Parts: sequence; structure tokens; C-alpha cells
Amino acid sequence: MTDNQIPQAQEQADLPDWLAQIAGEGEEAKPQQVKQRFSIFTVVAGLVTVGLLIVIGYALWQRSQATPTEGPAPDFAVTMYQFDQMAMSGESVSLVDLRGKAVVVNFWASYCVPCQKEAPMLERVWNDYRDQGVIFLGINTEDPLKEALDYLVEYGVTYPNAPDQGGRMEEAYRITGIPETFVINTRGEIVRHFLSEPNERELRNAIEGALES
Repeated sequence: MTDNQIPQAQEQADLPDWLAQIAGEGEEAKPQQVKQRFSIFTVVAGLVTVGLLIVIGYALWQRSQATPTEGPAPDFAVTMYQFDQMAMSGESVSLVDLRGKAVVVNFWASYCVPCQKEAPMLERVWNDYRDQGVIFLGINTEDPLKEALDYLVEYGVTYPNAPDQGGRMEEAYRITGIPETFVINTRGEIVRHFLSEPNERELRNAIEGALES
């Protein structure tokens, strides 16, 4: 024991037992406090890391869930309504079957007011391009058969239409509402996405571009 330690030990010996015990606990607490601070820092750093991973993961998930507006169009296979006034009545078709043609896919429902407004325009554009290697495909999202066919009769729709059985196309194209329209070029790539009613001139321009690409 050094000369410095002797007075310190003597001082503690002169203290009452209860005060000496507190003094001793104070000395022992110092390394524990350092350890505790380290543990808190580790926990905070871990929480920050987990938070960043969650943010990055959510951003990537959102990106994967976004409506496709370019690049390869999601494939599909549908069977048209059995309806005399409509082209391709009762036929089954997939996107692969339509390769080499420009395809206009329009999601709609009978109760949708914007769908009702755009229907005559879509029919008009279809008739202008149907002999130029262009296919219009209406996809009904949720109507019972009678309501869907009544809609087609009321608006004089003659381009191919099919029900979205099981919501598979709605899920594949990740639409956020109706109407939505996708223009797909001859190589099966989306070249234009219209949210709500398309402007007729812009739709025609998109179709022309789809035929050329």
C-alpha cells in the first residue's frame, strides 16, 4: 500500500459503517456507469440502423408496387365476352398472341362516369385504327355480366372487351382507379399510361408512336 493509499484507507476506517459502505459503492459504480453508457449507445445505434433499413425497404416496396408506365407490359390472358356486336366475341387471347400489334388496354366499370364520357371517343379511335394493326381491349373490373353487357350496348362499343377474372389484370397493372388506359407497342412495351380520361389527340399520338416502335 502506498503512502497516498494509507490516509485514504484510514479515512474510510474512521467513517461510520453506513457512510463507508456508500463511499465504497460510489467507487464501484464508476465502471458500471461507463458500461451502461456503452449499452445505451449500442441500443440507439441499433434502432437507427433498423429504422434506416425499414425506410429503404418501404421505398423499394413502393417502387415495386407503382403502376408500370414504361418497359415490358405485364402479360395477361383473357376471354372476351360472348357478345355479337363485339369484335373477337368469345375468343381467348394473351398479350403474347398480340405481339406485332399496338394494343390499347382500357380498364373500366359501368358505374364510372369518366368511363361513360370516354366510351364514344374510344370507339371512334378504335374504328379509325382497327385496320392498321391496332387492338383495343376493354377490361371490366367488377361488373356482373348483365351490367357490363348493358354498358357495351348503351355506348355502342364494338372493340374487344373482357372481364377481369379474379382481378388478375388489375393486380398485374397495379391500377389506382378507373378509367386507366395503357398503350403498348408492337414489341409488348408500355409507351403511354393515361390516368383517367385520355385526351383524344394524345391517345392518337401514342398509338402512332406504338405502331412505329
